[in-house]
Amino acid sequence: MIAHTEYMQRYTIQKFNKDYPDDTACLEWLYLFFYPDGIECIKCGKITKHHRVKSRPSYSCDVCGHHVHPTAGTIFEKSVTPLKLWFYAVFLMSSTRAGISAKQLERELGVTYKTAWRMFKQIRTMMAESDQLEGIVEIDEAYVGGVQKGQIGGRKMGTNKTAVLGMVERKGRARAKIIPETVSTPTIIPHIREHVHTGAIVMTDQFHPYNVLPQLGYEHHRIHHNIEYVRGLIHTNSVEGFWAIMKMGIRAVYRHVKPKYLQQYANEYAFRYSHRKDDRSMFLTLLSQVRKV
Repeated sequence: MIAHTEYMQRYTIQKFNKDYPDDTACLEWLYLFFYPDGIECIKCGKITKHHRVKSRPSYSCDVCGHHVHPTAGTIFEKSVTPLKLWFYAVFLMSSTRAGISAKQLERELGVTYKTAWRMFKQIRTMMAESDQLEGIVEIDEAYVGGVQKGQIGGRKMGTNKTAVLGMVERKGRARAKIIPETVSTPTIIPHIREHVHTGAIVMTDQFHPYNVLPQLGYEHHRIHHNIEYVRGLIHTNSVEGFWAIMKMGIRAVYRHVKPKYLQQYANEYAFRYSHRKDDRSMFLTLLSQVRKV
């Protein structure tokens, strides 16, 4: 059984198979993750010893026999797919920079496409993060989807494109939020206030919806891309680099993403960007995002 330790080196498939050889090892990881100090039995009203039930994925109280299911309330609950395959899917989705398609997941796991797509969708829910960005934060918008047609106010528009607001810390984390309506002050500022700390130094281009940022308490600097791309520390190169990774991944791996699913994909690329330099494996970071609802 693997301990919750940090891996300073690359987490390989050999290490994965050694740490998680079967469903029992995966269930044990969940048990230790959710109950590191032991299980408080709801019937006994205190922490009691529990033993693994061989016939089902649960642990039973040694005193009263009450069962606790570590998978309850998680993305693994009531799934007939082996827990080892779920863990392997998490490993695959966290082991590539550009992403992995549901079709590839189907081939790797030996499951149906419908099952692979459902697993794909469920694992992506673990990639949504909400803590606020700090320090120097670059903000920009991009349009993701089909062929662009025309432009409005200097911003390219298209009937089959969806606007996405990107917020990226310099050498740090990223957040990406879709804008289903027209990109304007009322549609983008709430996302900035939610995801960027008011003590942050914000870098943007000259797009007019950002005009109100100083009034909201942000130190705001702008770069005029018609004249220059860098002025000392003032630039938006980091967020543009994030867009390059996200757009390349969607074009090369997913080909086409429907607007109703785009937020999940945006979360996926923001998560990968945010944790690209983690001291420990991105797989262990993502696995530790599992939550009970």
